[in-house]
Amino acid sequence: MIFLYNLAMVVVDTAVLAVLSRRRGLSTWRMAMVCAVGVAVVLAAALEKTHFRIFRLLSCAIFLHGPILLIGSAVILRKSKKTTAACVIATLLILAVGIDSFFIEPTWLEVTYVRLETPKLDRPVRIVLLADLQTDRLGAYEKRVLRRVMEEEPDLILLAGDYLQTKWQRRESLRRQVNGFLKEIGFSAPAGVYAVRGNVDPRDWAELFDGLPITTVETTRSFDTAGLRLTCLSYGDSFNPALEIPADASGRYHLVLGHCPDFALGRVDGDLLMAGHTHGGQIRLPLVGPLMTHCNVSRRLAAGLNELPGGRKLLVSRGTGMERAGAPRLRFLCRPELVVIELVHASKGGKGNGE
Repeated sequence: MIFLYNLAMVVVDTAVLAVLSRRRGLSTWRMAMVCAVGVAVVLAAALEKTHFRIFRLLSCAIFLHGPILLIGSAVILRKSKKTTAACVIATLLILAVGIDSFFIEPTWLEVTYVRLETPKLDRPVRIVLLADLQTDRLGAYEKRVLRRVMEEEPDLILLAGDYLQTKWQRRESLRRQVNGFLKEIGFSAPAGVYAVRGNVDPRDWAELFDGLPITTVETTRSFDTAGLRLTCLSYGDSFNPALEIPADASGRYHLVLGHCPDFALGRVDGDLLMAGHTHGGQIRLPLVGPLMTHCNVSRRLAAGLNELPGGRKLLVSRGTGMERAGAPRLRFLCRPELVVIELVHASKGGKGNGE
């Protein structure tokens, strides 16, 4: 569909520039640009049915055909210095955004450090939260992310789902590659590694971790580790906005890990709730925020550390990968993220904090 869409848009580009060369004027240019945008949107919606694939076609319109039309307009309307300057500036802006979105941000990993104080722990606990690796290859970037997890020397590693996203023909080969690399770097932690299932993970997702010291969780279960309580949610429970999980009866610090943050809308009595899934929106606009998050929590809660009613905290990682399959492979103003959490002792009455 991409070839067909671009072929059709070349026809649109040619027609717009032909009309503009015959009737040169600002009003004609404005009308031609509006028509071109309208055709681009309607054509994308007609050729594809899913919003990810529609966005992929629209990204071609923005980052390929947009500059073509703007540069062509600048040449045709070169006698109008203001219009020419506006076209050139717009072209440079689109190209800069495109270079950042497709070639810089997707592998510009940010390690976010969060420090939380609690009287429920006697000693510090260092946790690394890895969400949404979501890759179709084991390249230099993916290896760097996994090595960085180990370099942080965590006591506990939590994996929030969405590990691989590739065609079924390549899934087994990629699974073996990732499994072998995890063994090569000794992917483990003193208090354990716990993994939950994400929405792009197949039924046999746990085979990715065969032979590794990783506890894979398919149904909601709780564990005692590192002096705290850890509850790992099933795939379905993480998407349940009416989920109920009581507080730990012993009064230990309670971590709750799920793939999607929707469970935070329920009566989940954990101290720190953690999730991924949203990718932070993957595309964020100034003054607007994420365009979409694919979850029921508010956009304000779809990334970062936020406080919930009752003193609970919700931490949603932007993830280290990005949506693949039919989606455009880009990030904008939303760098991939690995989260390192430091839980430290504080006297009773002290307030937890994040930084």
